[in-house]
Amino acid sequence: MNLNDLGFNEELSSFIRENNLTDFSVGRITQEHRERYVVSTGDLEYDAEITGNMRFTATSRKDFPAVGDWVTMNIYDTDQAIIHHILPRKSLLARQAIGKPGEIQIISTNIDFAFIVQAISNNFNINRLERYLTICNSSNIEPVFVISKIDLATGNEIRDAISTLEARDKNVKYILLSNISHEGLDQIMDFIQKGKTYCLVGSSGVGKSTLINNLLKKEVLRTGEISHSTNKGRHITEHRELFILENGGIIIDTPGMKELGITDDLKGIESTFEEIHKIAGNCKYSDCQHINEKGCAVLEALKNGTINKESYENYRKILKEQERYQMTVAEKRKREKVFGKMLKNYSRDMKKNNPET
Repeated sequence: MNLNDLGFNEELSSFIRENNLTDFSVGRITQEHRERYVVSTGDLEYDAEITGNMRFTATSRKDFPAVGDWVTMNIYDTDQAIIHHILPRKSLLARQAIGKPGEIQIISTNIDFAFIVQAISNNFNINRLERYLTICNSSNIEPVFVISKIDLATGNEIRDAISTLEARDKNVKYILLSNISHEGLDQIMDFIQKGKTYCLVGSSGVGKSTLINNLLKKEVLRTGEISHSTNKGRHITEHRELFILENGGIIIDTPGMKELGITDDLKGIESTFEEIHKIAGNCKYSDCQHINEKGCAVLEALKNGTINKESYENYRKILKEQERYQMTVAEKRKREKVFGKMLKNYSRDMKKNNPET
């Protein structure tokens, strides 16, 4: 296996040449463990950490490596390396960091397609699906909806789930999957292409790790069943990890996500709720909030049934969440600017009062 098998391409190669990075080794991050990384060159793997300068100059989580990233590094032992640069990302799959307002958590990078997995038995939720779609659309990542554990549902339950999905969005690609009977597994394998990178996202216990084991045709990830007491998935995957399939596809497993906060990319919301966004263009006021304004085309469409009520309510909820995120970011930047000015003034006063220093 070599770099090309990991998805390396001429665009990355050109960037390395044009930016005088040819003296470094190149690899792709396959695992992340609290700011320590496993980097693969295709034939070898290295335990790696970032330079002190990268850590010192980082202004946000985006400045740190993540699974899926291409990096340049210095190899200083048979299996140790120091990461110096993150190469340009083609996509960044991220959500709002839990308990850290105004910050993001990177799920993975350089993703072409995202398999959004929900278990039909206990996890099927279109509102949550629309959140995932918004995050994918924000990053130009093509989403594919996987409805898992269909072996636990009746034919009527499956048909009802599909009807509910199509009532909200007829354009979502979906695959029905059973990790037990392997129904739908061939569809997923047919979808996966050599050299393309795929990410599995979803809640705990929906079958992501089992799906990867089935795709790899071997047990490489621990799996767990739904808890009978809570009817919720047990958390099994503890970190993000990248795997190469037999057909050359590249797939990343991620820990289950209980919360899925939206960040500040309006494009993702507009793409996910495309029908509402198009109708909003006919509103009387350009800054219409679609709540109770006169001349609101969205409210009129909601009244006559053109827009799905549940989708509209989720749209409003996600939009307000994004606005709060933007306000939090703006407030943080304002505080940082004031603090930076204080430090600058303090440094200036110190030099003035102590000219010899």
